[in-house]
Amino acid sequence: MDIRKLQRIIVDALEDIKGKDIEVINTRKLTSLFDRLVVCSGDSNRQVKALARNVQEKVLEAGGEVIGVEGEETGEWVLVDLGDAVVHVMQPAVRSYYNIEELWQGKPSTGKKADSDD
Repeated sequence: MDIRKLQRIIVDALEDIKGKDIEVINTRKLTSLFDRLVVCSGDSNRQVKALARNVQEKVLEAGGEVIGVEGEETGEWVLVDLGDAVVHVMQPAVRSYYNIEELWQGKPSTGKKADSDD
């Protein structure tokens, strides 16, 4: 499946269940493992599970493949591996704590400019 189509399906599925703060990161130049990282927040473990489940259902309906799912038991952080895209659905406190967007975007965590001498 074309990565742009897969990305659209993922984002639409998250928006259907009112996912918050959806962020898509192009990882093509960072890793050969996958092309997109999608991060989304859900307000409760029930919503996190529903968001992840909806992504899986919509991708399968479109003829895509779900490689694996982790974290459905607790619903604090569910990872959906779709091969070319990896989706992280997290409760806000977990998302804030792990801050995986910063890891994948390579931005400095100190708030200082990367070229600063400090």
